[in-house]
Amino acid sequence: MSEVRARGAGLGLALLSAATFSTSGSFARSLIVAGWSPAAAVTVRIGVAALLLAVPAIVSLRGRWHLLRRDPVALAAYGVVAVAGAQLCFFNAVRHISVGVALLLEYLGVVLVVGWMWARHGQRPSRLTAVGSAVAVVGLVLVLDLLSDARLDPVGVLWGLAASVGLAAYFVLSARVGAALPPLVVASAGMTTGALTLLVLGAVGALPMQATFGTVEVAGHRVSWLLPVVGLSFVAAVVAYVAGITAARILGPRLASFVSLTEVVFAVLAAWLLLGELPTMMQLAGGVLIIAGVVLVQLAEPPVETPIVMAPPARSTVSPASHS
Repeated sequence: MSEVRARGAGLGLALLSAATFSTSGSFARSLIVAGWSPAAAVTVRIGVAALLLAVPAIVSLRGRWHLLRRDPVALAAYGVVAVAGAQLCFFNAVRHISVGVALLLEYLGVVLVVGWMWARHGQRPSRLTAVGSAVAVVGLVLVLDLLSDARLDPVGVLWGLAASVGLAAYFVLSARVGAALPPLVVASAGMTTGALTLLVLGAVGALPMQATFGTVEVAGHRVSWLLPVVGLSFVAAVVAYVAGITAARILGPRLASFVSLTEVVFAVLAAWLLLGELPTMMQLAGGVLIIAGVVLVQLAEPPVETPIVMAPPARSTVSPASHS
């Protein structure tokens, strides 16, 4: 395959990954409205996805089981915090605020990574990084619509900001565990660890695990609860992960991470088509500024040559250090 055709295929796969990841919030919202708890929706999503990815992950590992023992603490933290925790916070956010606004809040995790690297490792941000961070903060003010009388549900906002912390943890931990293990193994192991953790917490009563098995509303139609479950686990997880990992290996981490930003656009469209949700013009303007700020931050960072790992925290997307 020529370089031009390969890049075209990579861009197509990256867009497919972003589009499929973007549906997670809408599918989860339809289940939550029908009576599912966010914890149950997250557990089903990552649990089923982990089962579907188990065989490909084992094949890609090729018997090198010792790699799983190199840094078990980081791998466990990745599954509990970056996969289960981030998605749980995001799904709790969409319970109270629109999917698009929740995703925009989550994407502030990219800016939080800058602060973490400065505070923890002394990596002072460049001027372009600082400008990008400031632009993203201004966008946050507009998304929250703080200048008008309208107010978002503060509970949803807090969950969205908590999801941004989970996304930041995802970036940091993925860079740590991604070098030794194949990406599919990290994704599968992370989702397996996260699902088991949520199941244990649910069994001891620490997390509510309510689920209903009747019909739910999707795109204005009453459908079986299986439809959003399949959408969450297969479309928004398995297809998204596999397409994103393949795209990242073709395009490289930087270009793949830029294409992944289209997830926000796809998420707004999915929420509009499936749930009838659409942000206000002020929030859309804020969203543009947040994405612009994220782009500036990514442009300021040096290229990453190591393979990237995908497994979105809420939804997860591709990232410069790995990939909600």
